[in-house]
This record gives sequence, C-alpha cells and structure tokens, in this order.
Amino acid sequence: MSERRTLRAQVEQLVREVAKFGAVGGMGVLVNLGVFNLLRHTTELPMVRAGIVATAVAIVFNYLGFRYFTYRDRAKSGRTREMSLFLLFSGVGLVIENGLLFTTTYGFGWDSQLQSNVFKFVGIGIATLFRFWSYRSWVFRALPVPEEGPAGGGTAGREPAAPLLATGPRPAHRPAAAGAADEQ
Repeated sequence: MSERRTLRAQVEQLVREVAKFGAVGGMGVLVNLGVFNLLRHTTELPMVRAGIVATAVAIVFNYLGFRYFTYRDRAKSGRTREMSLFLLFSGVGLVIENGLLFTTTYGFGWDSQLQSNVFKFVGIGIATLFRFWSYRSWVFRALPVPEEGPAGGGTAGREPAAPLLATGPRPAHRPAAAGAADEQ
C-alpha cells in the first residue's frame, strides 16, 4: 500500500512540476514571440536572426522563472554548473527552434508573417519537450530524499525512491549500516 502512496505522491509532484514549468514556459513563449515580432516590424534583421535574438531573451527570462519558481526547491549548490548546463541545453533548444524556422523560411520559402509565427511556435513546442526533459534531468536535479531512522518507519538502509520519469544519473547507493542485513 505504501508503494501506491509513493507512486501517487510522485505523480502529484510531476503534475505540479509540469504546471509550474508550463506557467513559466507559457510566459517565456509570449516573451519569445513578442520580441520576435517586435524585431521583425521595427528592424531590418533577417527572420532567423530575429528568432535567435528573441530566443536568447526568452532563455534569460525562463532561467529566472525556473530557478526561482519552478525548481526553487531543488539543489542550489553549484550555480556555475547549473548555469553552464542550462545554457548548453537552452542552446540545443535554440537550434531546434530556429532550425525549423530556418528550414521553412529558406528551404521552402514560407516567410509570410503568419507562416513565420506558426513555425516559430511549432519550433518552440518541439524544443520545449527537449528542454523539459533536460532541465529536470540534468540542470535542476531533485534533492535526495532524506532517510528516516529506525523510529521513523524503518527505511534506513534502503535507497530512496527515484523521481518519476527521471532519466539523469542517480546518486550512488549507500550500503546499509553494519548489522542491518542481520535484522532482515
């Protein structure tokens, strides 16, 4: 029965995480599309360059939202590592997002205002799937679940449950305390 509760808690946590990621990401999409269209209408920047600048502005906005809202309960040590990984994975997302815009604009000649916005939006969607997986798995990793002592339910010596759908490297398993194997 406790496994069912644990699974339910993990699903509830994932739902909260997706909702927060979606809220920050949704605002980031508005920033991205707003900057993109502002640059398209007020400057002579080529379409894909305008898309890259807009994505870069949205990346800064999203980092602040993810760090201080979505993943505020995650480990805060190693900010240099966190920022480096965030920028790396955001860069991959930028290539995915604007690669689609580049392909449709210069490969197919689809460059009307409506077409560029549709393909910018579709690129954002595809890149968002990659970003969600990479940010939660590698950048904003979950803190390890604290182990309870013998009086708290007897979970000492067992490995904490893995976060639902986590695909990043897991912490090394610590062997049970001496004598714990004799009690089982």
